[in-house]
Amino acid sequence: QVQLVEAGGGLVQAGGSLRLSCAASGRTFSTSTMGWFRQAPGKGREFVAAISFAGGSPVYADSVKGRFTISRDNAKNTLFLQMDSLKPEDTAVYYCAARPYSVIHRVAASYGSWGQGTQVTVSS
Repeated sequence: QVQLVEAGGGLVQAGGSLRLSCAASGRTFSTSTMGWFRQAPGKGREFVAAISFAGGSPVYADSVKGRFTISRDNAKNTLFLQMDSLKPEDTAVYYCAARPYSVIHRVAASYGSWGQGTQVTVSS
């Protein structure tokens, strides 16, 4: 199992940018599909983006496509989420997650390892 710790959240004005990171420990990071999810107050956990273990074939939710970029550095066991052109509706707690399979999934229940989350707040 992979242990995950997110960082990089904060308060930003609409139109601004943030870069989230997720540090992973354990030997399975480089063979795990990684994903970012978010949860706003009173709402369920929502898929944001996912990337295969080799770094190719990223998948995005329609709501963030063209604004967010997911990437990974397997040599440093780190996952990233570059968030540009942020909107107030992007406000949420952001979680990184890992699944030890090669197929990308958008469903949270498909991921077995989760970080503690980092708060992103976008003001209008």
